[in-house]
Amino acid sequence: MSQQPTKPLLIVLSSPSGGGKTTICKALAARHPELKISVSATTRQPRKSEVHGIDYYFMSEKEFFDRVKNKEFIEYENVHGYYYGTLKTEVEKLLKNGYSVLFDIDVNGALTIKKIFPQAILIFIRPPSLEELKRRLQHRKTDNPQEIEKRLKRLPEEYAKARLFDYDIINDNLEETIQKIYQIINNHQWQGIHASNESI
Repeated sequence: MSQQPTKPLLIVLSSPSGGGKTTICKALAARHPELKISVSATTRQPRKSEVHGIDYYFMSEKEFFDRVKNKEFIEYENVHGYYYGTLKTEVEKLLKNGYSVLFDIDVNGALTIKKIFPQAILIFIRPPSLEELKRRLQHRKTDNPQEIEKRLKRLPEEYAKARLFDYDIINDNLEETIQKIYQIINNHQWQGIHASNESI
């Protein structure tokens, strides 16, 4: 039986709202115990099915910006009128325990992660069409029409910044997309192992 690589990686998934990044992150973490999701902090209210500390750390703006002042975030962004941030302690804890870290964050946060950690793998997940994206946003019933319009207006910025990512994947079949992303992760794990072996 061949030994599995254990080199921890930073894997950043970004997509427009409704592109599938959260679903894909959760599926990857559920199937592959070596992968753990970095739970982001946010100032938005939890949706019905969301749990504090599992989906997000839900905070007031005051608490969020107290943490900004204390330099507790690796990155933070205003997205659709709410603040989201990646806590240093969350990432440090996972890496210390030998896990590869999955980030479910917006394009600007992803590019900030890449600046700080050049070895991070950036994967942009693109919906197959604008019509399909609208259908997904309406189907999930978490946003009113004004919110959906706000999210769609951000598309040109997100697509422009996707060109700076390492991978750009069209999510037209969820299962195939999950498998494709895991293959990318697996390839990078082996590359890292081989590179470190060669440098010894």
